[in-house]
Amino acid sequence: MDVGSATRVRTSIQLGALTFIVFLLLFLLDNRFRVLPDAIHNALPAHTPGLVITDITLATCSSLNFLSSCRLDAQKWHRIEKDLYLNKGWLNHAYIHIERKKESELAETDRVILDVKVGRLDPVTSENGQGAERWESRSGGIWLKRTSKRHASDSVKAITAVDVLFGADAVEARPGWEILDQPILLSNPGDNQEARLTVRRGPHNPIERPTVRVNKDGKFKIMQVADLHLSTGLGVCRDAEPAGHNGGKCDADVRTLEFLGSVLDSEKPDLVVLSGDQVNGETAPDAQSAVFKFAEMFIKRSIPFATIFGNHDDEGSLDRLALMQLTQSLPWSLSLPGPSSVEGVGNYYVEVLARSKSTSHSALTLYFLDTHGYSPDERQFRGYDWIKKSQIDWFKSTAQNLKQSPAHQGYHHIRMNMAFIHIPLPEYRTQDDIVPGSGTFAEPPTAPGFNSYFKQALVEENVLAVSCGHDHVNDYCALSKDPKPDLWMCYAGGSGFGGYGGYSHVIKGGYHRRVRLFEFDMDDASIKTWKRLEYGETDKRIDEMIIAQGGSVVAP
Repeated sequence: MDVGSATRVRTSIQLGALTFIVFLLLFLLDNRFRVLPDAIHNALPAHTPGLVITDITLATCSSLNFLSSCRLDAQKWHRIEKDLYLNKGWLNHAYIHIERKKESELAETDRVILDVKVGRLDPVTSENGQGAERWESRSGGIWLKRTSKRHASDSVKAITAVDVLFGADAVEARPGWEILDQPILLSNPGDNQEARLTVRRGPHNPIERPTVRVNKDGKFKIMQVADLHLSTGLGVCRDAEPAGHNGGKCDADVRTLEFLGSVLDSEKPDLVVLSGDQVNGETAPDAQSAVFKFAEMFIKRSIPFATIFGNHDDEGSLDRLALMQLTQSLPWSLSLPGPSSVEGVGNYYVEVLARSKSTSHSALTLYFLDTHGYSPDERQFRGYDWIKKSQIDWFKSTAQNLKQSPAHQGYHHIRMNMAFIHIPLPEYRTQDDIVPGSGTFAEPPTAPGFNSYFKQALVEENVLAVSCGHDHVNDYCALSKDPKPDLWMCYAGGSGFGGYGGYSHVIKGGYHRRVRLFEFDMDDASIKTWKRLEYGETDKRIDEMIIAQGGSVVAP
C-alpha cells in the first residue's frame, strides 16, 4: 500500500470515529435535554406524536357553597364536559379535569402519566406486582403513576386521552381504550349511575370504513335490529315476558344484549342494520355509554353495522349529528351522516360488492333514510314526521346515478336493492296488503299523517323491499300490489326490553322480543326473510318466506 492510500484509510477511520462520537453525544444530550428538532423526533419510529396527559384531577362544587367551582383554570386544565352526577345531584356536581401537553413542549419538570387506577387504597398495598412503584393520590380515589423520564411520552404505555363512561355495565368500543374496573369514588353518590374513567394509551389510530361483499356461496345475510332502547346503566325492563322469567329479575340492557349476542353467534350475519331507537333517550343521560354497549357487540365479532335514528335516540345527551359522528368513528361502522343539503341525519347508501375480491362491482345496494321524529305540524298532521322532498329527490338522483356508474354497469348478473327506515310509511296501514303468516298486526301503525309518497319512489327505482321498526309489537310484512306486487313492506319487531312490549290482550302469551333477518342469494337473485325470538322457540326460523325471486317481487 502506498503512502497516499494509507493516509486516505487513516482519514476515513478518523472521520468514522468522529461521526460516531458526535452521534453518541447528540443522543445523550437529546435524551436529557431534547436538543434535536421536532422534525427529527417525528421521524423516530418509537415516537407518538400529539398530546399526552400529565395530570388528572377531580373538581367538585356545591349549590350551597357559592365559593366552590367545578371549573378550574382553563389555561392549565381541560374539563371533560360530563357531570359525574349526570346533572341529577340535588346539590353536588363533579367534573374530571386533565392537564395535557404537546410532547414537543414538555418541560423538564413535567411528569407523564403511565397508568391510572381507582380505589380507596394505594395500589402498592392493595395489588400484587406493584413492587416499589410510587402512586400519587387524587380526589375521587384516583391514583396516578407518573414519570419525568425523558422520552416516556414516546412509549405506547403513555396515557394520551381520558374520558368518562357511566353504568355498572359500561364498556369501551374504541380501539386502544381501556375502561377502569372501579368507579370514581364520589361523596353522596345516591342512586346515580357509576362514573368510570376510561383511558387511551398511545396514539389515535384512524379507523377504515369496512367493505362488505357477497360471500363465496353467493349469499349475503342482514340482521335487522329494531328498537333496542338501551339506557345509561342496566336499564329497567318494560313488559318483560314471561313475567316470572329468571325469578322476576330483569335488567333491560343485560337481557337485551344477551339476546342480541346469542342471535349474532348463531346466525353469523354479514351485516347488522340498526333501524332506530338504539338509545332510549329518556333514560340515557350519557348516550355515549349506551351507544358503546351495542357497538361493542359487533366490533368484538368483526361484523359491519349500519345505523339510522328513530324518534328517541336524540332525546338523551347527544343530538342526531353528534350521535352519528360518534357511531361513524367506531370500528366496523358503515354509518354516515349523509349530505348536509338533505334534511335529516343518516341519509346514505351502502354498496355490497360482488363476491370476487378482485372486483369493485356492486351486487346489492342498501338505502338508509332518516324518518325524523315528531310531526312539525301537530295541528294538521298529528303524530310523527315524514320523509321530506329533499330526501326523496336525493334518493332518486342517487339511485339513477348509481345505475349509470361503472360499479353497477360492470355487474353482469341481476342486481337487487333494499331500503331501511324507522317510522313506517303510511302505506303500512293498508290491512288488505298484510300477508297472512308473515307476522302479527298487534297495534295500529303509527305512520305519519302526511303522505310524501316515498313508497312510489321506491317502486320506481326498483327497490324490492323496505323494512322499519318503531311499532314494537308489529312484525308482519305487507305486499303492495297495485296493480301487481311491487314492494314488500316489513316490520322487524322490537328487540329491546327497555321499550314497550306487552299487548297480551292481542298476542297470546304476550310479545317476545325478536329480530328480523334477510338473506340475499345472488345466484338466483332471491330474498328470504325470517325472525328469531328471545324466548320460546329460540332456535326456530319464525315466519320464514321468500319475498323476491329472479330479481322481482313475488307473492308467497
